[in-house]
Amino acid sequence: MDFKRFPSPDDLLVLLTVARLGRFTAVADALGTTHTTVSRRILALERQLGGRTLERTPQGWELTELGRAAVAAAEGIETSLNSLATGIEGGVDVVSGVVRVSTSDGFGALIATPALVRLQRRHPMLRVELLSATRRLSRNRSGVDLEVVPGSVDAGRAEVIFLSDYTLRLYAGTGYAQAHGLPETEAALKGHRFISYVESTLQVAELSEQHHRLTSEPAEFQCTSVFAQIEAVRANAGIAMLPAFMADGQDGLVRVLPGGIAQKVQFWAAARPESLRSPAVQAVVAAFLQETHRRRRQLVPA
Repeated sequence: MDFKRFPSPDDLLVLLTVARLGRFTAVADALGTTHTTVSRRILALERQLGGRTLERTPQGWELTELGRAAVAAAEGIETSLNSLATGIEGGVDVVSGVVRVSTSDGFGALIATPALVRLQRRHPMLRVELLSATRRLSRNRSGVDLEVVPGSVDAGRAEVIFLSDYTLRLYAGTGYAQAHGLPETEAALKGHRFISYVESTLQVAELSEQHHRLTSEPAEFQCTSVFAQIEAVRANAGIAMLPAFMADGQDGLVRVLPGGIAQKVQFWAAARPESLRSPAVQAVVAAFLQETHRRRRQLVPA
């Protein structure tokens, strides 16, 4: 049998990784190689197949019809290799390999992390890379298997999955409340100092929406991390709109207008269709759904 007529399995797996991550640089990082090598492997595969497998779009590299057929074959190869490499008693653990997740700080630390740790206990061959950033879902960004974003989503080609609502409420530090008193009406908030996101870098409009309803002035203390905002409130720098699941019950924090102002925002998961066909990515999404359901009362308190 002349095996030269078959495309290289290694090159097919490179194409599969490109389909999932969308960028050669991200693929090179994932595979421990270089951008040039990834490009060379794709060109070699296209010569073997006799046509283009990828086309460049504003959303990254996308599959042609030939590329989709090649990826289907690559997924079969991946499944077979996983069966050899991760066989376990009673069957094969297909939840293995590397999953790259991008998420906001709060969700990543308090929801994604415990969910992922439990998932890895059940599937020890699974490796996770968790990247933290508070930003909207971009039609032009790729390089991860799964994104979790707050606010509204403009998905483009990505598939989106609703995870949960969560509630934002106003909080102040106990020292700030003793020094300045707590406002009893929404109008009285205008005389207070505020803590919020850095407006020039914030991509999620919903996270600054309530602040602009309360005051036309920029916040006196601005930072990109919600954890830094919580510490600024604890240090009595002012009043902030914070996720209730992160702030309720925290030492040094008190609710402001507890019967009044609140805002609901959503957490969404999004991934390229090729990524969502991965059993490992499916397992991560399921773990997030399970964790958000378990934490429902904290995410959306009464």
